[in-house]
Amino acid sequence: MIDAGVLTEDDPIELLEGCLVTKMPKNRPHSLTTQTLRDLLPQLLPVGYFVEDQEPVTTEDSEPEPDMMVIRGKRRDYPAEPPKPENVALIIEVANSTLHRDRTVKKRLYAAAEIPVYWIVNLMDNQIEVYTEPVETGRKATYQQQQIYGMEDEVPVVVDGRSLATIPAQEILP
Repeated sequence: MIDAGVLTEDDPIELLEGCLVTKMPKNRPHSLTTQTLRDLLPQLLPVGYFVEDQEPVTTEDSEPEPDMMVIRGKRRDYPAEPPKPENVALIIEVANSTLHRDRTVKKRLYAAAEIPVYWIVNLMDNQIEVYTEPVETGRKATYQQQQIYGMEDEVPVVVDGRSLATIPAQEILP
């Protein structure tokens, strides 16, 4: 559609389960949270990982653009195509108006793609939802474990089974 001129790369859409879905406009709390994570995460990661924000990851039938991803390797390992799910160690969505979509469609997509850790920074409820242990495939895919972290909690940063650090939820949430 981009090649045909129907869409441009700047159009606010993403491909989810074969459907083009409009991305919601960002507000200040969303931007602040994303920028805060962009500042915090890279300093916690060991060599061999990097952070991307608002870039696509290609799954079997989708190309979502999560707010944040921790990717295995170096940026230069991906010169021509976005990372594949097997290269992603952690995905983070910052949710206010997209909370329902992030808890349903995107959670299912990421679980089906076997993304090991998925965070939803839930701005509506001032909490961080951490999903781990993806199971099943297709429309039945989900995560076996869910942990909710409130404003007073410490959120563990786990990459490839290693706990790297914890971040106070109040540093992430606006």
